[in-house]
Amino acid sequence: MKKTMIGAVTAAVVAAGTFGTVAANASAPAAESKAAVTADVSDRSLQQSTHLTIDAATRAAQAALDAAEKENQRITVAVVDRNGNTIVTLRGDGAGPQSYESAEKKAYTAVSWNAPTSELTKRLEQAPNLKDIPGTLFLGGGAPVQVKGAPVAGIGVAGAPSGALDEKFALAGVAALGR
Repeated sequence: MKKTMIGAVTAAVVAAGTFGTVAANASAPAAESKAAVTADVSDRSLQQSTHLTIDAATRAAQAALDAAEKENQRITVAVVDRNGNTIVTLRGDGAGPQSYESAEKKAYTAVSWNAPTSELTKRLEQAPNLKDIPGTLFLGGGAPVQVKGAPVAGIGVAGAPSGALDEKFALAGVAALGR
């Protein structure tokens, strides 16, 4: 019985020691986190950027989709933010399965270079390896959204029979943002 009692006491001491270690470690990140939250950063280290709201992105995508539907075209339209993250994608009735990914890539390409993708296809003549950049698609149908000449979003359309039509519908989305 004496050995059992010593074993139980030892287990309790070890458990208490482990709990104390865990508790001490659990509180350490909170102290580090508090320091990060209260850090004072100079204005020179900050940069503001402009982003479309979800409402504006949806309005632009719907305008592109509506323009395509008026011409009996089945498309998908994607709107991405300045960092290439998808804000909204609308797939029209009957749009092909490949159009979803193509629209996103066209939007990403347009915002990345702040130029319509039809213009960017011309750059492939001088730099054919541009098409090898992951996530890009150098086909007509992508248009940048700009504020004071700087890209803030991209609109990509895919599914019409030509890149020229895709781009026409993407530009309808851009125009809807100016209204």
